[in-house]
Amino acid sequence: MAPLRRALWRHTKAELVDTLLELAQAERRVLRQLTARLDVAAAADERVAATQQALADATAFDRRDINRNFAYDYEAYGEGKRNLGRWIGSGQLPVAMRLARELMKQGSYQVEMSDEGLMAPDIQDCLDVVLQALEKCDLPATEVIAWCSARRDEDRVGFLARESLQSLRNRVQATAGKEPVAAETASAQPSRSPAFSLGRPPSAPARS
Repeated sequence: MAPLRRALWRHTKAELVDTLLELAQAERRVLRQLTARLDVAAAADERVAATQQALADATAFDRRDINRNFAYDYEAYGEGKRNLGRWIGSGQLPVAMRLARELMKQGSYQVEMSDEGLMAPDIQDCLDVVLQALEKCDLPATEVIAWCSARRDEDRVGFLARESLQSLRNRVQATAGKEPVAAETASAQPSRSPAFSLGRPPSAPARS
């Protein structure tokens, strides 16, 4: 690293900034690392696309790696989680709910296609951001209950945030004056009406 350090010192700050921008434009992982390190939030009009891209990158995998503990982009899950939190913080919980729907569909498929589902905790962390907001929101109880039920049905592996979804559903029903329903066995059927597309089929295309 010493030769690189000496080379960097020979350049102006402006030249270094230009170099970093070029690298970030060429490689999304570099962009993601820089935005996380510098705590940079996407502009409001770019945030949906940025969140979609992060979740698409996070849940991508190569079909040739099915039934293996394949590598995945955990930093992309981190960006997805931060962006979901920003949507909620800006008063746009419904947008975060729709993006979380796509995450459950694509993320549970990624877990299903892997060996041990090592990315499951990262998916749970993202969903927890939305679940915690739903606990304190003023949306109609019927809407929250329906959202929880749909997410459980979309879970292809049957355990992603299952207890949290059931617990929230029961609490909302109790608050609304209804009896909590017993935990059900999810049918694990994928949703067929996405509000936001992550821009790719359930698995990433095979490498050429």
